Amino acid sequence: MSSPSAIEWTEHTWNPITGCTKISPGCKYCYAEEMSKRLKAMGTPGYENGFELSLMPERLSQPLSRKKPTKYFVNSMSDLFHERVPLEYIDKIFDVISSTPHHTYQILTKRADRLADYFDGKKVPENAWLGVSVEDREYGIPRIDYLRSVDASIRFLSVEPLLEDLGEINLKDIHWVIVGGESGRYARPLRFKWVDNVRMQCKRSGTAFFFKQWGTWGSDGKKRNKKANGRTLRGRTWDEMPLIQAQNI
Repeated sequence: MSSPSAIEWTEHTWNPITGCTKISPGCKYCYAEEMSKRLKAMGTPGYENGFELSLMPERLSQPLSRKKPTKYFVNSMSDLFHERVPLEYIDKIFDVISSTPHHTYQILTKRADRLADYFDGKKVPENAWLGVSVEDREYGIPRIDYLRSVDASIRFLSVEPLLEDLGEINLKDIHWVIVGGESGRYARPLRFKWVDNVRMQCKRSGTAFFFKQWGTWGSDGKKRNKKANGRTLRGRTWDEMPLIQAQNI
């Protein structure tokens, strides 16, 4: 079955693929890799290969049996557009998405070029939200143009872990931005001004802004347990969602 999620911006995770490989600085301390190691050690089905890329066709039908409209984060433990995932398998995943219009599917990738290539000449299902990771200027920012080239009902950015000041961001046709810091003992610092720069640009462009967490580094620049740092920014919690979500309630 799919799993309820503790991720603040979704409800369930659906992982018809597990495992991945690192391609940019945001991957350095990958939470999914560490979780896969623990799940393998626990003997959890589906993680026999640890973090090796693995297709899980037996999981493809999981959303079909759920009648309650649900937001699914697709492949929280992998990347749907990884270069070793066959196009035919990606097709099968989108067949499930198209056949369950009562669900919303949130798909996030660092392989933005393959995302754009896949949808060249294809229609994106209305219930599929497409996003790219934007952790820095060198690797993250260029992914936004690839995303913008795809005609999705919702396009979003996951600016997590935010590793530096992103400067000016072109948010044209971007509907939602999620920002967060890194967690764990090796977490890299997050600075208040970096987060607030993104927030202010979202405000100016009318883009929904969601602040997920400070992570290990608090707004005061001090390192502590992420629960103690919380997720408030300028004295409030930022839980904005794309407008289409409000229309569907």
